[in-house]
Amino acid sequence: MKNLRLLGYICFSLFVANCTKDSDSETVTPVESEVQSLYFPPIDSDSWEGISLEELNWNVSAEQELFALLTEKGTKAFIVLKNGKIAIEWYGDNFTSNTPWYWASAGKTLTSFTTGIAAEEGILTLSDKTSDYLGKGWTSIPGEKEDLITIWHQLTMTTGLDETTWDCKTPDCLTYVDDAGLRWSYHNAPYTLIQDVVANASMTTFESYFTNKLKNKIGMTGQWVSDGRNNTYWSNARSMARFGLLNLNNGVWEGTPILNDPDYLSDMKNTSQDLNKSYGYLWWLNGKESSMAPGSQLVFTTELIPNAPADLYAGLGKNDQKLYVVPSQNLVVVRMGQDSGDATLGPSSFDNELWRLISELIQ
Repeated sequence: MKNLRLLGYICFSLFVANCTKDSDSETVTPVESEVQSLYFPPIDSDSWEGISLEELNWNVSAEQELFALLTEKGTKAFIVLKNGKIAIEWYGDNFTSNTPWYWASAGKTLTSFTTGIAAEEGILTLSDKTSDYLGKGWTSIPGEKEDLITIWHQLTMTTGLDETTWDCKTPDCLTYVDDAGLRWSYHNAPYTLIQDVVANASMTTFESYFTNKLKNKIGMTGQWVSDGRNNTYWSNARSMARFGLLNLNNGVWEGTPILNDPDYLSDMKNTSQDLNKSYGYLWWLNGKESSMAPGSQLVFTTELIPNAPADLYAGLGKNDQKLYVVPSQNLVVVRMGQDSGDATLGPSSFDNELWRLISELIQ
């Protein structure tokens, strides 16, 4: 499994390193329709307004090639929101708008957002030592090194812990590679432990805090499922789209602030550290001058998804679970399904292939 994962990373790395992008496409200029107010579906109903491709003046002839790619790559659900309304809602065989599917690491964005709520409420601060909430000895590294690790390092994947133990979050698996803040490495265990931090700070379970502060307030369905090591969110595709819409509107759901800290919202969706320019607080960022991939310490002088708008940010998960948000175009795009063939945990060549067809559709 580890060899397959590494092969996927190498394929992604070779792909993005050879991608080019027309310099004219670097400037994102919203058209008149992009400044329209956003529509929000009701939180207590399955109803959701749609808008046709003809109304949007999109390239209808490009739709079938897009659907062919979705089918070929094992897609289960695909949604495009424009100004909050459903422009495309497509499902594969035996899959409906009510069928749950796993977010994989795209669900990290839910944890990031929930941590922001906890910080706004003052029950934790990102500069707090992780050991303040998990207790001393939550790792097996020397105490003075453990004390360097903060919640901020967990959110930015810069704990300095050895990522090769992956999901294992017991102290014997959390070993030293470098001081916190000096090394970016995609590591599930310190991320998963953020949920324990929030739970201990709020004196309740993470699921309860998340449900009361975020999920119920925007009408999401779904639940967190634990395998004893990792916690994975499962929901239908529309719930993922709701969360994308919330982020598109900067943490406000139809006039109701869910996360109202402008500094946290900005930091979450922008480069969080100088090591991987394409990473915020558990969100992947497009349009940056360099990027890194899970499982690699190489830095590539290319943006994440050359065919996508420069201001796109994304939740990306194993087997190509995708949540894309594009503020300049008031777009939210959701893809759930099987592995497209790259077997990566984050960005893949499928992102670029998919966005080539999306761009042809919305041109």
